[in-house]
Amino acid sequence: MTFLEVSNAQWRKSSRSGGQGGDCLEVVGLNEVVAVRDSKDPDGPKLAFGAGEWRTFARRVKASEFDLEV
Repeated sequence: MTFLEVSNAQWRKSSRSGGQGGDCLEVVGLNEVVAVRDSKDPDGPKLAFGAGEWRTFARRVKASEFDLEV
C-alpha cells in the first residue's frame, strides 16, 4: 500500500459550492496524482486518482454523463 502525504497540501473547493457548507468536495493536485476529500471531514479519508483518470472523470461530469434522472 502506498501513502500520499497531503497534510500541507493547498486544497481547493469548487467556486460553485457557496459559503454555507454542505456537500462539497475538495481537490488537490500533487505531481501526477489528484486527491479528493469531503470538505466537512478534512481529516477523514481521501481518495487518490491518477491525473489522467481525473481529467477523464471531470470531462465526463462537465458533459453531464453522470447526471441522475429524477
